[in-house]
Amino acid sequence: MPHFPVNLAISGRLVTIVGGGKVALRKALALRTAGAQIRIVAPVIEDELARMLEADAMRRRAYQAGDLDLSMLAIAATADTGVNASVIAEARAHGILCSDAADPSNGDFTFPATLRLDDVTIAVDTAGSSPGFAKRILAEVAKHLDPQYGRAAAALRAMREYARGVLSSQERSPVLRALAALPLEELAAMGPLQAQHRVDAMAQEVRGIAPGPGTNTAVCASRASQLALAQSRTVAAKLALQGVATTILSVSTLGDQVQDRSIAAIGQENIWVKELELALRDGRAQYAVHSCKDLPSTLPRDMQIVAISAREDARDAFCSERFESFESLPPHSRVGTSSTRRRAQLRSLRPDLTYIDIRGNVDTRLRKLREGDYDAIVLAMAGLRRLGVSAKYTVPFDPLEMVPATGQGALAIEMLDVQSELQQAIRSAINDSAAELQVLAERAALARLRGGCQAPIGIHAVTVGRALGIRGIVVSPDGRRVVRAHCTAAAETAAQATALGVALADQLLASGAESILSLTGGLAGKLILLPRTQERPSRIAQALEVEGASVIQWRAGEAAARVLGERLPDMIVFPSSGSVDAAAVLLRDWTAVAKRPAIAAMGPASASAATAHGFPPDVVASSAEIEPLVAAVLEYFR
Repeated sequence: MPHFPVNLAISGRLVTIVGGGKVALRKALALRTAGAQIRIVAPVIEDELARMLEADAMRRRAYQAGDLDLSMLAIAATADTGVNASVIAEARAHGILCSDAADPSNGDFTFPATLRLDDVTIAVDTAGSSPGFAKRILAEVAKHLDPQYGRAAAALRAMREYARGVLSSQERSPVLRALAALPLEELAAMGPLQAQHRVDAMAQEVRGIAPGPGTNTAVCASRASQLALAQSRTVAAKLALQGVATTILSVSTLGDQVQDRSIAAIGQENIWVKELELALRDGRAQYAVHSCKDLPSTLPRDMQIVAISAREDARDAFCSERFESFESLPPHSRVGTSSTRRRAQLRSLRPDLTYIDIRGNVDTRLRKLREGDYDAIVLAMAGLRRLGVSAKYTVPFDPLEMVPATGQGALAIEMLDVQSELQQAIRSAINDSAAELQVLAERAALARLRGGCQAPIGIHAVTVGRALGIRGIVVSPDGRRVVRAHCTAAAETAAQATALGVALADQLLASGAESILSLTGGLAGKLILLPRTQERPSRIAQALEVEGASVIQWRAGEAAARVLGERLPDMIVFPSSGSVDAAAVLLRDWTAVAKRPAIAAMGPASASAATAHGFPPDVVASSAEIEPLVAAVLEYFR
């Protein structure tokens, strides 16, 4: 039977292999090389195969219906034709591609013999009829293949990614064709920066313009995440149509560097922005591209927003691999979000769920979701669409129910507050007048409320003919107090849009928003260690997080270095005498530290236990209950 060759991107995706013998081992090794997650189902599993897998990736029993759930691929690799047939039947019933290792004609794909040289993969396939002969052919090909081909392909990949951001669609094809024809040795020797310069030079050649001092070029400062670079390349590509070629400068921001605590616990505003602004000030870049929602409500005096892009989907999105909707989550499900705004609004809708901080870029968060760290996570629809990724269940929230962040879905281009031809070119290429008025209104409301990008505030404007409708929400971190407002008015100028935003904020303040905002984040920036003796979600941790603390839950037996690294927590909270005993090893280590953490005890029993270990508590709750404990901790830090 003829096969059609394709390359599958299976990194991070689940592949289930039914069978635990030598054949299963060979398949698992090949799939692991491609980055797949592997699940083995078999009563007996080869020792070498078992050693390469985590315990939860093995089901040491006979195959059962349902074992293929969440799989991208399924492989039947047993000696029992009946079991193999059942695996193939279940896979096809659920739209999962499958392979029968014993009889390739039964499956949807076979495993070719492969040779990899960096970015080059050469595969030889005999449709499963003669794997040995496929290997022989591949060995003969390998004798004549220069290893430089792999390095050259890697350089061309870097060029393609860069060209996608800085060249128009009409220019990319001829430029990339010309680059692919460069001498092998030249391509193989290129580093990333050389590759970018070669793209710029080739683009000028294709345009018929000799590169020189008069060439219109600019440098764009961008965060280094995949989403940020994709956004910056979109802007650069549009600017290229105005005759300006862009080089992208990747900048690491504080928010990118600090990944071991929540965004609120970092204790600073503008954590995604300051380093990009520094690149503008010192001349390393001429413009910066931001997700508009990351900008503070008020810019520094020497900075200006010169353009707002057309808005992508501004809604927040529920993402899960197991549950179809936010409403269908069982009580106590683990929901990941790094946003104070989202967490507060989610708590107001579902206080019965457990909300946990999640850090990392979009791909990292989706991987953590697939691996089961969370039952669901909440992300921005705009980022998912720009990257072309999603979870199995991706459901946008109604913005009337879950109000988006100020500027969410729009890109903001920031420059020094100096008039220039480049500023005019960027505004002409990028600015969308409708999105600009929406964002102006939203940012005016946020500024009036004195809220930062991490305040529990949602502001969202939509264009209705010549008017703007703007909606706002302020929610206490525990979700119990909610203030909403809505305004509609004509807004055809920047002044009218700004006035509308201020009017919305005044409505929110008059309805009680100020009292909510004055009480939020009493523990912002504090790192608290909570020793645990139980597996169920901690209500104490949630209550402390509501007040802005970053809480690390530590269980007996975990290595202290793995949990804390080099950090020293601001406080250790003991919910019971048993938790004091569990943390005895940490307490002994801290006896030699000049500045030990503050100690809080939830009642007299845990206070006595801490004292017995030589750590008399600084804070003792008036009773062994959560509210008095949190109140005492707040009072201590005040």
